[in-house]
Amino acid sequence: MNGRGPVGPPRSGPVRSPATRRAGGDPLIRLFHVSKSYGPGSVALRDLSVEVRKGELVFLSGPSGAGKTTLMKLLFAAERPTEGQILVLGRNVARLGERRIPALRRRIGVVFQDFKLIQTRSIEENVALALQVLGRPPREVRSKAFAMLRRVGLQHRRHELPAALSGGEQQRVALARALVNEPAILLADEPTGNLDAELTIEIMDLVAAAAARGTTVLVATHDQALIRRYARRTLRLAGGRLLEDIPGGSI
Repeated sequence: MNGRGPVGPPRSGPVRSPATRRAGGDPLIRLFHVSKSYGPGSVALRDLSVEVRKGELVFLSGPSGAGKTTLMKLLFAAERPTEGQILVLGRNVARLGERRIPALRRRIGVVFQDFKLIQTRSIEENVALALQVLGRPPREVRSKAFAMLRRVGLQHRRHELPAALSGGEQQRVALARALVNEPAILLADEPTGNLDAELTIEIMDLVAAAAARGTTVLVATHDQALIRRYARRTLRLAGGRLLEDIPGGSI
C-alpha cells in the first residue's frame, strides 16, 4: 500500500509492509524517492522510498553492489543523497548542516564488518569512548562500559587490547560500543560477514535483543540462512532498487 509522505511533493509515499503498519509509533526512518549517484553510469540507489518504525529489526538483503552500504551511509549522514529526502529521527538528513550531524550520530549506533576498534586502547576504553565524546561523568562512563561488556559476555577481558581477542569477540566489543549510549537506531553493515555459523548466531542474538528493547535495527547482509532463521522484515535490493519489502515470517 502506498501513502503520501509528509514532506515535498512525492509521487507516492514510502513502502510500508504489513509488519510495518502494525508497529506502534511514528517511523524513525523515512526515505522519499532517494537516489544516490557517484557520477555518470555509477548509480548506487534509484528512487528508494521506505520507512522503518521504532523497535523493528529489518534486514537489507541483496548481492554486492545492491546499494546496502550506500543506504547505511546515507542514514548516518556519512553521505548525502543526490535526489530525494531522508528523515531520520525527525531530521531531514539531506539538509542537515555539518554542525548538526554529530548530534544526530550520537543517537545512532553503527557496527561495521571490520570492527573498527582502536588497537592501542583496551576493550573497556573502546567502549567507553562512545560515552566520553558525549561528556558523560567518568563514574558513569566506567559503570555503563562495564555493564555493556557484561551484557556481551566480555567484562572479564575488559583490560585487554583488541588484538588479544578472537574475531567474534572483537565483533561483540564493536556491538557493545555501538549500544552503550542506548541509541535509538542501530545500523549493522554485514556484522557477521567474517564469522563462522556459531558466532554469527551469537552476534545476531545480541542484535535481536537490542531490537526487543526498543532500538530500531537495520542489518545489511547477503546471508539468506540468517534471514530465514530470524524471519524478520526484509528489504531486497538489486541494482540500487527496492525489489521487495517482505514482512516478517514470510520468508
